[in-house]
Amino acid sequence: MAGVQTAVALREQGFTGPVTLIGAEPHQPYDRPPLSKAVLLGKAEDSAFDIDFEALDITLRLGLDVTALRAADHELDTPDGPVPYEVLVIATGAEPLTLAGSEGVPGVHLLRTLDDAARLRPVLERQHDVVVVGAGWIGAEFATAARAAGCAVTVVEAADRPLAGALPAEVAAPMAGWYAQSGAALLTGARVARIEPGRVVLADGRTLPAGAVVVGIGARPATGWLAGSGIELGPDGSVTADASLRTSLPDVFAVGDCASFPSARYGERLLVHHWDNALQGPRTVAAAVAAPLAGPEGGGPAPVYDPVPYFWSEQFGRFVQYAGHHTGADALVWRGDPAEPAWTVCWLRDGALVAVLAVGRPRDLAQGRKLVETGVELAPEQVADPSVPLKSATL
Repeated sequence: MAGVQTAVALREQGFTGPVTLIGAEPHQPYDRPPLSKAVLLGKAEDSAFDIDFEALDITLRLGLDVTALRAADHELDTPDGPVPYEVLVIATGAEPLTLAGSEGVPGVHLLRTLDDAARLRPVLERQHDVVVVGAGWIGAEFATAARAAGCAVTVVEAADRPLAGALPAEVAAPMAGWYAQSGAALLTGARVARIEPGRVVLADGRTLPAGAVVVGIGARPATGWLAGSGIELGPDGSVTADASLRTSLPDVFAVGDCASFPSARYGERLLVHHWDNALQGPRTVAAAVAAPLAGPEGGGPAPVYDPVPYFWSEQFGRFVQYAGHHTGADALVWRGDPAEPAWTVCWLRDGALVAVLAVGRPRDLAQGRKLVETGVELAPEQVADPSVPLKSATL
């Protein structure tokens, strides 16, 4: 997503030089969200972008691994030989974490790529007993698809609740009930000791039958190939880009899941592993590349990337949306009853909305996202009233 959108944005912003898009996968560039939904359930064969790369004069080099960056030579190393560049945009995304000891065990799957979805589709068609390791966003979405396909599903989560790494306990707690309502079993505080053919053995000795195991325990920036390149990486492995998404090398940019950026809005560096970030960031990169005079040595202002992060998830018959970043909030306000099908949580800091989570309330999300952007102060008692539009809760 990030690489494709950068290439397209360069053309949209008037860049006329050669543009080459390199991808390790052999497939036409595709969108990822359908992989856990329509593609996985056989309702679509693929999710290729509807983009005429030839008409845009964008050269595709697919099925090509990039193994190293040699900045002094302005070259990338590949099995097909070096590829020179004048300006480089790193959009290598993230790679899923694997479960220690599960490598090579038959029936263990990840869900990140089109090939992953293709391997999992027959698992669902045969209605295997499925064990999902990890109750994060991808685990919930896969469990939803597996239940829709008629599979028996058990989700194993090491933490005491789903989405433990993403949401506070009081917000994530109501979501635990969604699993049982869908017919899936959720085991929290449960660690996997080992995976054997046909079963998962937990640390407490319990065994779970498993015709297939899907591991969804997170992802890390795909930046290992940058070792020795001179590009600065953060402790989380992300490329530490500046406010224009430029790396520590002035002619190299980074965008999407592989890059963190400084947010003036939130006063900290953010690493955002979501689709909208891969859609929005490329516009900033393209602006910086297409108008080099706006760079650090140029006369014009450099473009600044400081979005309100946004993502959505479809799980267990619910549409969950989130905008903002709640870490620095000093107040949490509920709108509606979490036992009901639709409810919202708002996070405030000094009276201003900094993040909103909406379950089945898309209007709250749309209005809340704009309020986060403007930073206006809100009246908490009106925020708490689900009958009052969020946009009307300003002081």
